Amino acid sequence: MIDDLGTPYDGTRPARRVVSLVPSLTEALATVAPDRLVGATDWCTHPADLAVARVRGTKNPDLAAIRDLEPDVVVANKEENRELDVRRLRDSGVAVWVTDIETVPGAVGSMERLLDGLGWDRPAWLATARERWCGPLPEVGRRVAVAIWRDPWMVVGARTFAGDLLRRLGWENVFADHDERYPHLDLDRIDRAGADVVLLPDEPYEFTAHDGPEAFARTPTELVSGRLITWYGPSLVEASELIAR
Repeated sequence: MIDDLGTPYDGTRPARRVVSLVPSLTEALATVAPDRLVGATDWCTHPADLAVARVRGTKNPDLAAIRDLEPDVVVANKEENRELDVRRLRDSGVAVWVTDIETVPGAVGSMERLLDGLGWDRPAWLATARERWCGPLPEVGRRVAVAIWRDPWMVVGARTFAGDLLRRLGWENVFADHDERYPHLDLDRIDRAGADVVLLPDEPYEFTAHDGPEAFARTPTELVSGRLITWYGPSLVEASELIAR
């Protein structure tokens, strides 16, 4: 077995003690074997009743606390977690499985490999996600920009999971051809980019009805669930049912 970056994994199968450093994957793994999750980050908010040790954040995990949990494997992500932390865990003898996700089909395939690597069953929602999201691209029916931060303003750019998900809904990201994945842009450039609407998710920046929409003079805005457009896991099924309505 190898992870998404080609690193061999020869850990315990089935894995019985897992620490997840990725909120999306924590939720996904909890649908299969919540009793085998022993640690997660403070940002792992789903499922709400998950009772595991908390190991700080995705960018500053408490490595000593993780080691004390004696995990069979730590699950990480190339974008969300630091390579330095992954290397330090591996150097201390802790197995780490790293995922690398930029598209919805890539996410589905990555989760299938992860579950197979852990020796866990694949849940029914994963097959549903593959059926609903991994077909041909629909025609473009809407042009959108997706703000993810303000002061400074940042948007979803090229080669991102969120951008691919929206494209598979028939929504084209007006900044999909930008050189950067999450570019910093002037507000006026976002407002004049020709989008039909600017989407304002509630994470990572928590846009609200009173914080975000008032900044745009030209382009309409819509508040959306950040989880439904940026998380890969069972939320994919929810996203196909709710966002597309």
